[in-house]
Amino acid sequence: MEITQQLWGMTPDGEAAILYTMRNGAGAEVTLTNIGAAVAGIRVPDREGQIGDVILGYRDMESYIGDAAMMGKIVGRTTGRMGGATFMLDGRAFRLTRNAPPLHTDGGAGGFGNRVWTSRVETDRVVFAYLSPDGEEGYPGELGCEVAYDWNDDNELEITVFARASEPTVVNIASNIYFNLAGAGSVLGHELRLNAERFLATDRLLVATGELLDIARLPMDFRAAKPLGRDIDADYESLLRTGGYDHCWAVEGWHEGELRNVGELHDPVSGRTVTISSTQPGVQVYTGNLLAGGAAGHHGRPYADREGVVVRCQGFPNAPNIAAFPSQRLDPDRIYMERTVYRLGVAASACKK
Repeated sequence: MEITQQLWGMTPDGEAAILYTMRNGAGAEVTLTNIGAAVAGIRVPDREGQIGDVILGYRDMESYIGDAAMMGKIVGRTTGRMGGATFMLDGRAFRLTRNAPPLHTDGGAGGFGNRVWTSRVETDRVVFAYLSPDGEEGYPGELGCEVAYDWNDDNELEITVFARASEPTVVNIASNIYFNLAGAGSVLGHELRLNAERFLATDRLLVATGELLDIARLPMDFRAAKPLGRDIDADYESLLRTGGYDHCWAVEGWHEGELRNVGELHDPVSGRTVTISSTQPGVQVYTGNLLAGGAAGHHGRPYADREGVVVRCQGFPNAPNIAAFPSQRLDPDRIYMERTVYRLGVAASACKK
């Protein structure tokens, strides 16, 4: 494994932006930056052996600062929408910043994705660290967080998140990578399979209500692989609210700390696949419904809507307000640790439609 690093530029606050490249023995690469501890590129071969970038990212460093899409970044302290921008912990109400009034979402405007992390190389991995102060975005306790990226000769990107708190708090950290296995164009032809039989119901503000809905006979059913575009525009209220897929599914058979298969994403044109495993109980699928109008991407132009798809392994959104959901409480005597593995490969043929 070869790891190189270079100065990418300076942020408006005078902090150095670093770009890391991890290259395996076959020449496949992962590019990382300390802005939001983001994955900025993944270059792997297609069925013809041609290496190309399979995720969305920006052409320049400046575009990663404060971007709404959270392109490839680490999201935290919590992921998703927090109802009322508040939660209760040990009988005390904590009011979070309302960055999507009246809600708090994805850790707030000053969340982890909009921070410059410290970084280091540890033998064959790159590690990013951030110390979130007590009260940041309204969360209790100081939280020390590290994200380790491992890349191997089997084209597996493993993302391990560690966190420790100074007092009881809530934590739900995830990686927000947008995949386009063809490299460019719409992802609606990509085929997705999920190891999930239920998805999380949401209210009119897209906040999880605590109800888990059976996906059978609904456009939310990905138990067998199907193109993302097959049902995305179906006359179904939950899809109409979001303009496409932007929902969380419950991983079937989840057990705390156990790495389980979450699903696969496949592009029939290039033959590329990504198989996803995680210790997290949920998977958020977002089909880039609001990507248009952003900064220039890898190809020198802004991305279009539905040109990337996020398959984000995470805890259930709004869990601190729903007792039945897997707990996101973190006490000082425990270490938060969650793993997600994206294995990139090539399928011999397209998934069966």
